[in-house]
Amino acid sequence: METFLSENWQMWVTLAAIGVTVICYSMSRFSLEMTSLFAVGFLMIFFHIFPVESAGGQNLLSSTVLLSGFASPALIAVMALLVVGQGLFHSGALDKPTRVIAALAGSRPQLVVLSTLVLVAVVSAFLNNTPVAVMFIPIMATLAARLRHRPSKLMMSLSFVCILGGMTTLIGSSTNLLAAGIAEQIGVARIGFFDFTVFALILAAVGMVYTLFVVPRLMPNREGLADEMTGGSGKQFIAQIQITYDHPLMGTKSVAGFFPPLKDMTVRMIQRREHAILPPFEDIELQPGDEIILAATRQTLADALRERAGIFANMLEEHHQNQTSDAGTGEETPERPTGDLTMVEVVVAPGSRMIGRDIEQIGFRQETGCIVLGIQRRSRMIRTQMSDIRLEDGDVLLVLGKAKDVEGLRLNRDVIPLEWSATELPDPNRASRARVIFGGTVLAAVSGLVPIEVAALVGAAAMITLDVLNIRQAARAIDRRIFLLVGAALAMGTALDVTGGAAFLGQGVVDVFADAGPAVALSALFLIIAIITNILTNNATAVLFVPIAVNAANQFGVDPMPFVYMVIFAANCSFATPMGYQTNLLVMGPGHYQFGDYMRAGVPLILILWITFSLFAPWYYAL
Repeated sequence: METFLSENWQMWVTLAAIGVTVICYSMSRFSLEMTSLFAVGFLMIFFHIFPVESAGGQNLLSSTVLLSGFASPALIAVMALLVVGQGLFHSGALDKPTRVIAALAGSRPQLVVLSTLVLVAVVSAFLNNTPVAVMFIPIMATLAARLRHRPSKLMMSLSFVCILGGMTTLIGSSTNLLAAGIAEQIGVARIGFFDFTVFALILAAVGMVYTLFVVPRLMPNREGLADEMTGGSGKQFIAQIQITYDHPLMGTKSVAGFFPPLKDMTVRMIQRREHAILPPFEDIELQPGDEIILAATRQTLADALRERAGIFANMLEEHHQNQTSDAGTGEETPERPTGDLTMVEVVVAPGSRMIGRDIEQIGFRQETGCIVLGIQRRSRMIRTQMSDIRLEDGDVLLVLGKAKDVEGLRLNRDVIPLEWSATELPDPNRASRARVIFGGTVLAAVSGLVPIEVAALVGAAAMITLDVLNIRQAARAIDRRIFLLVGAALAMGTALDVTGGAAFLGQGVVDVFADAGPAVALSALFLIIAIITNILTNNATAVLFVPIAVNAANQFGVDPMPFVYMVIFAANCSFATPMGYQTNLLVMGPGHYQFGDYMRAGVPLILILWITFSLFAPWYYAL
């Protein structure tokens, strides 16, 4: 025993370093970034002083080897896919389908909820889960309101469905890509796009039944933050539309007191020359020169700018004329807002020079480069033209402008920008480009035309080249925590493999379950990994356990691929803690969840998936 310890002391130091790193990862006191950097730094210094040498005297764990994980094709693919996903999200490529889903909820909301969650699972199989969850959180909040439920009843299901869907394909989750990359790196066969999809669909189907029908019953009917997530808690802004001869609303007639193209807006008044026409609007036909005074939520106005820019053509024309006059050019007015436009709410500050003056008198457009889309006043209902409204302190203005002009409002002493409300308006043309790029990326990866990392990297480059994203936006999509954590985990996994730690742990699993056989060992490892992935992170867990699982399979003398797939499935079982997966953290605020809620819903799901895997895996993989 003493000889074994003395000959393998580097392995024990490596195991100790990994154990300390895991503990630090699980403690909120230390950031993931700093822990990852210190872990890699320690391994580099240790193996530089005490090298593991080959027969030729070469250091098998040099700094070059330990840092190679940061250039891993799997990690590059993950980072590139994050950029591709950001392009879809930023361009609004999925906005229209999601709004259609929300609109369908009016008739059969319960069926729409189930259909939406199934759709989320399908989308998550081909797109990073995080932007999928971000896009569907407002929809689930809307559906919850239709069903007269609190968002807490549905948000947990949304997160779980994202994880289950991401389990089914190679690019569905970064965990899958990283585990496949490590398996290929240590000499196991390359994993294809759909190689583990059939069995993953079995697990996902069982998990979906529990998630759709049981999880909502386990969740408390707790008041959450849905109002913020749905974009404005129903706050109404006063806006104004000027009808011209070529305006899309020209000649529109009222039906049952309403104007069909303005169904999401409340028309307060129509100013026709010297006459004010008030509701109800019976047999009214809009004419040139009419000024429509309406009330609408921030989200409705944003949707109008995205899809029906012609309705606010006069406002956009003013903004464009202001920009082109400053630049000294004579370009034509664009028909739609560009992705460079940002919408933000600003509050009229106490003591502002704007108090007691109307929009035209303050010269807001000339001074700031932004235009005022709407005005909100809590004290009373406004039923007059925007140009006649005298501003008061506390009034909220909905402002549209170039990103640099909106940022300049921070230095304006007359208004207080509400930074959280800033929203970039995606360009429909960019949305089309984003869909084409995403489709091409997936098609290239699925067909095997090029490796997944090549397809993802080219897709990310295309998002930037074709102006769907700029460099700054693409850089924001790259999560440094994932980059550093995965790079550190790859370094630890390499050290564990080279020092013999993976083989030692694999042999330990074989020794414990030697009499029971590989099927029981596979089941036990699944449960162990499923527990650890909720304490550590799914990516780090997958990277660390792939070598251990492969060594265990080799010791049993069976095909290692079922063991690799087991690591992928188990590492994705991050349901029991909010820090287990990013989507869990995303829904924590909107659902107003507490730590115990994840345990209540997640632990039974992990056990169900473990039992399902234990029953079907030996038969499916012929173990």
